[in-house]
Amino acid sequence: MADTKTLSGVSYSPAMDEKTHEQTYRGFVKFVEIGSVTVLCWVLALAVGGIREAWLTAIGGVLLSWVAAAIGAFVPSIGWKAPAVVLALLLLALALG
Repeated sequence: MADTKTLSGVSYSPAMDEKTHEQTYRGFVKFVEIGSVTVLCWVLALAVGGIREAWLTAIGGVLLSWVAAAIGAFVPSIGWKAPAVVLALLLLALALG
């Protein structure tokens, strides 16, 4: 989002709530980060199931990615890192399977 404090002539109108807009934007970016890593987990889980024929591991990976995404969404300091751990575990399962 544009930094309205450094651009000349650009500012929020009085009818717009700058703080709410910025919070909404940050929330959207956080959602996209967590969602992207979670979807990568699902794709990797399908690869683990299809290539290694370890469907129970794949199902466990999907369920674990949902839990990790929820934790990342509710704990701001963790964010996308929680599902990234599941992503790493699924990569390991695919490599070593």
